[in-house]
Amino acid sequence: MLPCLRVLAEQLQACGQQVGALLHTLAGMPGEGEGPSDVAIVQSLPGVGRKMTAWLFAEAAQPLAERDYQVLRTHGGVAPVTKQSGKRRVVVMRRGCTPRLRNALYHMARVAMQRDAHFNSVYVALRAKGQRHGQALRSIGNQLLRILMAVLRHRTCYDASRIHREPVVQMG
Repeated sequence: MLPCLRVLAEQLQACGQQVGALLHTLAGMPGEGEGPSDVAIVQSLPGVGRKMTAWLFAEAAQPLAERDYQVLRTHGGVAPVTKQSGKRRVVVMRRGCTPRLRNALYHMARVAMQRDAHFNSVYVALRAKGQRHGQALRSIGNQLLRILMAVLRHRTCYDASRIHREPVVQMG
C-alpha cells in the first residue's frame, strides 16, 4: 500500500506543477485589448491561489468569460433562496449549485477573511450581527465575486487600497 501512496503523491505533485506552469503562462499572456489577462486578474484577489484559480476557470469558464455575475453567484451557491408562502418568508442557503465551485468560493472567502484586514472586519461585523460562520463566508464570497466581476470588466488587477475601510455588511 505504501508504494501506491508514494506514486499517488508524486502524481499529485506533478499535476500541481503542471497546473502552476500553465497558470503562470496564461497569467503572462496579454488579455483581450489592453490590460492583464483574466488569470492574472483572478489571481490578484485575496484568497485566490493556484488551486482556486484552476477551480474557478474549470467550473465557471463561461460565466467568467461573459462577466455574468448573477450566473456565477447562482452556480457558486452564494445567492440565497427565498421561500415564502402567504404568512411565512424564509431565506435559506442555495442547494442547487455546482459543488466544486461552491467549495472553491468557500475556501476563497475563508482565506481572504484570514489574510485581508478588510474582509476580516466584514466577517467580524457579520458574526456580530448574528450570522453563522457559513453565512458570513458566503456573504464574503458574494462580495469577492462582485469585486471580481468589476475588475474583470475594467481589466485591472485587484487593489486593496480601493476597498472601503469601513466594513460593508450585507445580509443574505
